[in-house]
This record gives sequence, C-alpha cells and structure tokens, in this order.
Amino acid sequence: MADPSSPAVHPDRHHLDAASRPFDPARLPPKDEVGAAGFFALDLRVGRVTDVEAFPEARDPAWKLTVDFGPHLGTLRTSAKVTNYPAEDLLGRQVVGAVNLGRKRIAGFVSEFLVLGGLEPDGTVRLLEVDGDLAPGSVVG
Repeated sequence: MADPSSPAVHPDRHHLDAASRPFDPARLPPKDEVGAAGFFALDLRVGRVTDVEAFPEARDPAWKLTVDFGPHLGTLRTSAKVTNYPAEDLLGRQVVGAVNLGRKRIAGFVSEFLVLGGLEPDGTVRLLEVDGDLAPGSVVG
C-alpha cells in the first residue's frame, strides 16, 4: 500500500490520484517483516464468482461480487474496484479472497471479504489468477 501521508492517497476517502502513480513499484519500499505467523493468520481461499452487480453508490467505480467459497464458508459478497474487467469476464472466474478480515460497510453495502490482486502503478487492480480449477474454498498458502 502507498504511504498514507502521500498526497496521492486520501485514506479518509479511500480515493487515489492515479496520475501520481501511487503504486509504482520503483517508489514503494518493502513493508516491515511480519513473520510466518502473520501470514498464516490470514485465511486466503479460492472462490468462484457467481454474480456481478453494478455498484453506482460507490465513490469510485466498483462491482458488487458474490463469490462461492465452498460448503464451509458459503457465499460471501464484496465490493471490488475491478471495473477494468467487464461483468461477463468476472462471472464464473476463480478469485482469491481474504475471508477473515471482518466486514466493512461501503456506501451502504456490507463487504465480507477482500478479493486479491496486483496493483498497477496507477492503482488499477489485476486479479490474481488461479492455476487450474480448484474447488471453491481451497486454501491458499
């Protein structure tokens, strides 16, 4: 994540100034070491997108995604700034989600997990790819 004190990032509004390239890898120092326990505390799972809805109430362009995470976790919903993908390309796609971060209300919508992706220098999200067809709920480690 970019330095919150940077003028390119406005944490109170969760809005980026894309022109300033806030996620340029050449400008981002590594984060502090958290150790294996910090990583393994995250519950990262593979899920399949079952529904995509427009989210016009969101401050920045976003989709509401419904994702099947298998029999133990069930179906969870999230708001994702991945409108660089058409809805039809997201439907049926496997994604990776952090499912134990807690819920967050975004413009009246309750987001239940964080979908993971790599960030282009301007903040555009490129979703992580799953190699092969894994069962919904498969653990990422």
